[in-house]
Amino acid sequence: MLMVMTLLLGSPTVHADGGGSDTDVHIAQSLGGRELTVVIRRVGPVLGPLQVDVVTHAGDAPGTLQLMATTAGTAGSSGHVQLGAPGIYTTTLDVDRPGPWELLVDDGHTVARIPFLVPAQITPPWKKASDYGFFAAGVLLIVSLGVALRSRRGAVTLIPATAMVVALTVGVTGAVLSASSPPPPQPGRDMDPTVENIRDPYARVAANSLTPVDYSRPPVNLALAMQGQALELNLIDSATGRAVDDLLIHHGALIHLIVVSPSGAMSHLHPVRVAPGRYQVQFDPAEHGTYAVAAEIARRGGGIQLLRGSVAGRNQGQAPKTPGPSPARITTTVSPAGTPSTVRARFGDTADLQPWLGMTGHMMVIGPLDTNSTDIGKIALTAPVWAHAHAMVPPAPGAAGGQPDESVARYGPEIDFTYTFALPGRYKVWVQSERDYAILTAPTEVEVPAA
Repeated sequence: MLMVMTLLLGSPTVHADGGGSDTDVHIAQSLGGRELTVVIRRVGPVLGPLQVDVVTHAGDAPGTLQLMATTAGTAGSSGHVQLGAPGIYTTTLDVDRPGPWELLVDDGHTVARIPFLVPAQITPPWKKASDYGFFAAGVLLIVSLGVALRSRRGAVTLIPATAMVVALTVGVTGAVLSASSPPPPQPGRDMDPTVENIRDPYARVAANSLTPVDYSRPPVNLALAMQGQALELNLIDSATGRAVDDLLIHHGALIHLIVVSPSGAMSHLHPVRVAPGRYQVQFDPAEHGTYAVAAEIARRGGGIQLLRGSVAGRNQGQAPKTPGPSPARITTTVSPAGTPSTVRARFGDTADLQPWLGMTGHMMVIGPLDTNSTDIGKIALTAPVWAHAHAMVPPAPGAAGGQPDESVARYGPEIDFTYTFALPGRYKVWVQSERDYAILTAPTEVEVPAA
């Protein structure tokens, strides 16, 4: 009976990163001229080999990437992947201790530093109390029976029996708490990770039991600067002025950077972290005019934030590239402002779309805009609405949770979005998906009537 109670009431193991031990880390990286997806496979409390996959897309140049796992400033295991045709390339690294780690991805010009956590195997205190209580109760039950058989004095039998009842009470109480008590603040999700709080996240709970901690953080300021052929993003805490180095992976990236050129072309990039609070992405502002820039981030304790800025194009810029044919046919059912509208994109006739950034489709919305302007980037910079919507991956029967892999090509060809345009006017809309490891972008414009 005690064993059954333990199995029924015992809680699952709590991991220091707030997730299960079979969680993959997917993170998009616009490294050099490549749009990569780096996948750190099943980061869990089991130390040893760590598989790292690098997904390269159509248009990416072949070449070699050097990868290294480091922690506490100490160089660790290294490997390399030789990129060729679009697809998935794999190498194996080693991790030998729990704590905050960095995966260094070096293309020979820029080193991207991707933070990730190796959690420890943690047993909650009440789970320990439950286990020890039931074990002690079982031992004391045997002792009580032995004493009852040998002793002629009933009072002596009460001593181990009473102790057994106390131990059983402790075990049952611990089991109930194991099933109902919330986990402690999670390093990496709720608070900055350290070796100490990853090994024992409950120590912070005990230390702050009388003075609860406020984990919220202020907004972030964004400073943009061109460094040669790279756009540099510096993230600054608006209260302290210090570099912000506590971004969370949000929809498969640390930063989603949306850039609108003077001619109205949109780029969806993912700057790489090169130092605490400093990110870079290859960028060439070749057109004359204003490039509107918006960085979507999720900060630990600060929520999701959209930071805007601009970059000036060249004074003697070249003519914008002529856009090719749209990869999708877009149809819309537009309702008045403030009510849901439907945007449908059909990418061909085959259900072979791949998930990109964990979604079958992404939709960028900017407006209302005066599309008669000759500098779309300039008017987009002050547009009231910048939005990033998603088409979720349909759930597969019996499939485990987690982000789908880009090797799965079975979605589409139609992708639907339901979106409410807040204001009347003309909007620029871009829909993105992936096929044959190529990122497809289909533009359109939508006229939203007043309510």
